[in-house]
Amino acid sequence: MSRRIALLGIAGLLLASAPASANPLDSGPLADFLNVFRSQAIPRETIGWNSTEKPGTIVVSTRQRRLYYILGNSEAIRYGVGVGRQGFSWSGTKTVTMKKEWPAWRPPQQMLARRPDLPRFMAGGQDNPLGARALYLGSSLYRIHGSNEPDTMGAAVSSGCIRMTNKDVVDLYDRVRVGTKVVVRD
Repeated sequence: MSRRIALLGIAGLLLASAPASANPLDSGPLADFLNVFRSQAIPRETIGWNSTEKPGTIVVSTRQRRLYYILGNSEAIRYGVGVGRQGFSWSGTKTVTMKKEWPAWRPPQQMLARRPDLPRFMAGGQDNPLGARALYLGSSLYRIHGSNEPDTMGAAVSSGCIRMTNKDVVDLYDRVRVGTKVVVRD
């Protein structure tokens, strides 16, 4: 019993000595673990898929508000996503050029012009609009990223980025490599 109390005391001291920005519940492995238990508005599932796209390709249907990761063997994983609202949706082919875990966020100048109230910088964490992971698409301002607003999945709500639940974006992030082709269709 006294060993357990000593271990709890040491853990408490370690947590208390960490800077406020280093909250283990905010980002990192513990936050990833906790995200596993968050509810999913649109559950991910493996479905039948017939396409000419190669395995490992990401296909986003903005009309269906779904993202498909092509597995091969006529299968894909289907995820619910949030897409660009009216005037901000787009289509085309991009490539994943960078991946980041718990990325920091700097709103682009175009967004700051529309929303001057936004912070100029947000460190990565649960409250960050980019969520647990981000896949950067070419030299564009667009990303496939996590979200701390799971109720926006299946909606047209973003400024053009593709939003996923943190749980789903972690799953996709682990499957995708830099260089992955991303096809965004209406």
